Amino acid sequence: MGKLNIVGLGYIGLPTGLMFASNGIDVVGTDLNESLVETLQNKKLTFEEKGLQKLFDKALECGIEFSKKLIKTDRYIITVPTPYIKESKKIEAKYVVSAVSQVLDVCEKGAVVVIESTISPGTIDKFIRPVVEERGFIIGKDIHLAHAPERIIPGNMVFELENNSRTIGADSPEIAEKIKGWYKSFCKGDIVTTNIKTAEMSKVVENTFRDINIAFANELAKICDREGMNVYELINIANKHPRVNILQPGPGVGGHCISVDPWFLVGDYPDIVNIILAARNVNDGMPDYVIGRMGSIMKENNITDISEVGLYGLTYKENVDDLRESPTLQMLERFKKYFVKGINVYDPMVKENKVCGQIQNFDEFIEKSKFIVVLVGHQHLKDNMNVLKDKIILDTRNIIEVGEKVYKL
Repeated sequence: MGKLNIVGLGYIGLPTGLMFASNGIDVVGTDLNESLVETLQNKKLTFEEKGLQKLFDKALECGIEFSKKLIKTDRYIITVPTPYIKESKKIEAKYVVSAVSQVLDVCEKGAVVVIESTISPGTIDKFIRPVVEERGFIIGKDIHLAHAPERIIPGNMVFELENNSRTIGADSPEIAEKIKGWYKSFCKGDIVTTNIKTAEMSKVVENTFRDINIAFANELAKICDREGMNVYELINIANKHPRVNILQPGPGVGGHCISVDPWFLVGDYPDIVNIILAARNVNDGMPDYVIGRMGSIMKENNITDISEVGLYGLTYKENVDDLRESPTLQMLERFKKYFVKGINVYDPMVKENKVCGQIQNFDEFIEKSKFIVVLVGHQHLKDNMNVLKDKIILDTRNIIEVGEKVYKL
């Protein structure tokens, strides 16, 4: 077998390539972002992640290469973005189609092309096979297509790459087993093989299930707020039932999985999907709900100056620097719509200013903010609880245990 070319070096592609390289596979990572490739070539990581530096160092020792162009080889893994189209809610497949087209320009005959990017069921049939056939390739002979959706989460990527189970969908059992052999170089979890469409559906279903569960928790939070109950106590009691596992409510759903993948099913099956659409609407509406709670708390405490309000947390989840689909960014967009300016923003994980009002010094943020809205439960805040005791707080992550005026979601 030739070198393994990883196409796309973002949050999924880079850790995946490093893991393969660190476990004895000859890897070349490719990305069209020239500055990103140059950074990696200069032996510097492009984002922070627990355990990633150690993995990076090992991969460099093992000879991983980074390139702005695809190489001629017989095996590729594609990890490019797959957003959804806002209007139709269907998958925007242009990035993965472009990546496959570029592979076809250089690949060896008989190459295996694995798409790791999350795609809606039927995407390979609908968008990828026609491109391959139009170029004169015979699928199953000149090119072998497969789907092996990633199953990792920022903040715990390295552990999950090694320990989570995986699914590989391919047209033939022989190709599926060949790809399984690649992943077995590092994956300790079960590796299940199936057909391509089932593999496509499995990843979307996993994230949709979690989205629906979170929406249920968010509706419980609203009910409990109206009735004067503690939603966290309620969920804790309910979860003592052996067949109940309710997730935690929050200010919204972010990241590039749970907030995106369910829309694929809404867009593709509008005549069937009801619960999934309702869950999406509930979770997408949570930033507005938090803004409403903020307004009520400000009125109750006679706060009229928005410059006395601080939002803690910009990322979509704790202890990562990933801003994709962040509930805080969604809230700031809504503030902008109503010409609300002057609100303070702080996140210890975001070292460069990304939004108006962002403060890089935590002490300055605390000093300026009389009312703090906790939107992300970073360990940093848990380690600095003592500075919050005199503040008015809306805790949307249920991590604050100090202070006289702490409001929960």
